[in-house]
Amino acid sequence: MTIGSVDSLDDLAAKVDEEFGSHRQSNQFKNISLVIDTSSSDHPTLIVHVDGDGASSLADDVEEFLLTGDNVYTQREHHSETDVRVLATIE
Repeated sequence: MTIGSVDSLDDLAAKVDEEFGSHRQSNQFKNISLVIDTSSSDHPTLIVHVDGDGASSLADDVEEFLLTGDNVYTQREHHSETDVRVLATIE
């Protein structure tokens, strides 16, 4: 794993937080949670966990936003109608 890739994901997470901050209010339920998974040394991953009513639609918006970045690739995990994860890596 390179420090640059983790730093790039950290920057990407900050942009997601800025864009979707209204869904991350600290004093109420968070519809969006952000985690950087560094367990894979080759491909650290930004995990955007979208939860609650309208999760699929909000995940669409998050994924569209992520794909505006350079060399960002996404994948989705659907755990239920109200539980969607958007995984992002930077190549």
